[in-house]
Amino acid sequence: MKAVLFVGHGSRLASGNEEVLHFIENMIPALDERFLVETCFLEFAAPNISKGIDNCVKRGATEVIVIPIILLHAGHSKLHIPAEIEDGKTKYPEVKFTYGQTIGVHHDVLTILTDRLEEAGFDTTSEQAETAILLIGRGGSDADANSDIYKISRLLWEKLNVKWVETAFMGVTDPHVDEGIERCIRLGAKKVVMLPYFLFTGVLMERMEDMLKGYQELYQDQEFILAKYFGYHPTLQNILQERVIEASEGRSSGARDLENYRKHVEEHGHAHHHHHHDHDHDHDHHHDHDHDHDHDHHHDHDGQVVGTSK
Repeated sequence: MKAVLFVGHGSRLASGNEEVLHFIENMIPALDERFLVETCFLEFAAPNISKGIDNCVKRGATEVIVIPIILLHAGHSKLHIPAEIEDGKTKYPEVKFTYGQTIGVHHDVLTILTDRLEEAGFDTTSEQAETAILLIGRGGSDADANSDIYKISRLLWEKLNVKWVETAFMGVTDPHVDEGIERCIRLGAKKVVMLPYFLFTGVLMERMEDMLKGYQELYQDQEFILAKYFGYHPTLQNILQERVIEASEGRSSGARDLENYRKHVEEHGHAHHHHHHDHDHDHDHHHDHDHDHDHDHHHDHDGQVVGTSK
């Protein structure tokens, strides 16, 4: 019997974790009815991945298909989830484990972003000569994941009649959101739409709402709007369903990720990830931490960050 184990990031905000659980609950009817379905979290919420695997096996699973509910392929999906899968293999040698892909740079993500823009009052059908969109990512230490945000910004720009689509991050890496806003204004934007590249609510979404108020007070000649995060969007369900089917049919890139992880262990040792507590400190580890941290950046990046403009 096959089980699908969805892995959410987890948030210190209970409502964010509840959104993940409700999202998967709503998705179950669309999945193959022969699949058992369980949900777990990387951190901040229970059950963790190890317990999620236990739950699948207790229900009779002979194969566990692990699907990360994660936007970008970085430290969590490259190291931490594979580490838990390898532990699961050791604990349950009779069980087959299959690893699915993250959401990644998926073309359908643009549909979600466009819908969120329209809901925020942005007219995607007409030219927006004085409007900038600021795509806001979580930010991490994985260069590939950070560059993927820029690729998505470019694809979004190609799709819309907007002069500027800029990119910024909430922490860990630059440019920070403050710098992204400043750049939009220096380029001549009269209106800035802050577009979160986030799946569900959490501490950082709450922080973004506070930042919006600050920008509205600081830049009174400009208009600022905060669009909604991905949330309960049918296209997000479709993408995750696609990831489940790919993995169940052996077409996922996850097998390669597990192999890369094994090579990483040979070179660097085991990469466990046991952060199931609240913390707001800086990390200087060898892997990516996509957490709800405060990372203040007060550097001058003028001219260093290249945006996309029409």
